[in-house]
Amino acid sequence: MHSLEEMQKQQVGLRLPKYLIDDLDSFTKEYSLNRSEIITEAIKAFIDEQKAKEFYRSFEISSRELKESIAGKKESKSLGALIDELEDNRS
Repeated sequence: MHSLEEMQKQQVGLRLPKYLIDDLDSFTKEYSLNRSEIITEAIKAFIDEQKAKEFYRSFEISSRELKESIAGKKESKSLGALIDELEDNRS
């Protein structure tokens, strides 16, 4: 959930090709929304998709490393060493 401060609106300038504006305007009429609402939803959907891709990419890498570790192709680390590595990567 976002704080009230994060939910405040800020104006930005945006230049789009005319055909996109035409499509956007047809949606505003069809769905009784304004341009800002449609653009906001599109940006949110794009960001959510990118976050999901990053999550699955990270999961795939972790799965590959786990398989290598189980197969003996990669050195296993203790839980403490893994936690230390994660904490180092957060900084």
